[in-house]
Amino acid sequence: MRPSLLLILVSAATASLTACATTGAVPRPFPTPSPAPAASPPPVPPLPPALRDGSGDGYAISGMALSLQGAPYRNGGSEPSGFDCSGFVWYVFDQHGIPLPRTVTEQFQIGSHVDKGDVRAGDLVFFDTGGPGLSGAHATHVGISIGGDEFVHAPSTKGQVRVERLGSGYWSARFLEARRVL
Repeated sequence: MRPSLLLILVSAATASLTACATTGAVPRPFPTPSPAPAASPPPVPPLPPALRDGSGDGYAISGMALSLQGAPYRNGGSEPSGFDCSGFVWYVFDQHGIPLPRTVTEQFQIGSHVDKGDVRAGDLVFFDTGGPGLSGAHATHVGISIGGDEFVHAPSTKGQVRVERLGSGYWSARFLEARRVL
């Protein structure tokens, strides 16, 4: 290429760049193909009401409960911004289309008794945390079994949804009963 032709090309390119900058013109972006419209996934039908024959999916229930670990405790709370124990249980089951009563006392009256050795994922576990001096044991706290010796709950102490062991000294001494609602 001849030096004079190269000089003309460089000068023209510089002039066009300078023109863009001095005029404030903004080059249009390269055209991009329009994305194909996303197909909407089919709506997911709600889960059926609780199956009282024990064939419900306790692992889906316990998985949902575990996903809420760290949510704060709030007295009277029944949503992820804050739960009390029975509000936590109510919320988890409600998210699966399974209606439960709202309070510990009412939840303790539903479902069927489960021996402590037969507790499985999705079962409700009840405790009497009322302390000494109260006459008769009564359910004051509830959690959801995740299988084995563990359950997830919304305790007021340490203020967040977390996993505990049924066999720990504190919970074992206060355990009342497990109930199956699935």
